[in-house]
Amino acid sequence: MEAKPKLYYFQGRGRMESIRWLLAAAGVEFEEEFLETREQYEKLLKDGRLLFDQVPLVEIDGMPLTQSRAILSYLAAKYNLYGKDLKERLRIDMYTDGTLDLMIMIAQAAFKPPKEKEESYALIVKRAKTRYFPVFEKILKDHGEDFLVGNRFSWADIQLLEAILMVEELSAPILSDFPLLQAFKARISNIPTIQKFLQPGSQRKPPPDGHYVEVVRNVLKF
Repeated sequence: MEAKPKLYYFQGRGRMESIRWLLAAAGVEFEEEFLETREQYEKLLKDGRLLFDQVPLVEIDGMPLTQSRAILSYLAAKYNLYGKDLKERLRIDMYTDGTLDLMIMIAQAAFKPPKEKEESYALIVKRAKTRYFPVFEKILKDHGEDFLVGNRFSWADIQLLEAILMVEELSAPILSDFPLLQAFKARISNIPTIQKFLQPGSQRKPPPDGHYVEVVRNVLKF
């Protein structure tokens, strides 16, 4: 029996959340070890399991994988969520890079002082509404299909839904001007594995709070 992937990260979203989403969407059960102390992190360093001294770390297929983008690409390919050819993979990469830019802005804002945090959140909502979401609305309009790439469920769809839900936490009516994205959100959310991940009690993590920020700062010492 194939061992479950094991994820090493903090008990929060950060760079690991998209990996959780991708595994969950693929219907893959996984285990997690949460970093709560500096000693846990130093042990991973001492054991040589962090290629560039950074988490996330995912153990899968007998390998310690680091660097979130590389991990996501590997998982997408392994679970047939990465398109049927090189051109489709290119489009998936472009779309996921775009949504990742937006999600990183949200993740980084949590570590800013209150006033700067609110300013960052306002900028994120503005960028989503004027730069990112119009692009995906146009993509859906131009090809008239249910999914972003090749009319089949892919990593690009999973990560766009993740990004939409994150921005909605900052501005609930963000999709009011994007009817195709509203339909997309409903459609992808109803895929059984996604629906399960969105239920209370899943391994999906809540928005970062003060405790999460404090733990990350203490473990990484910054």
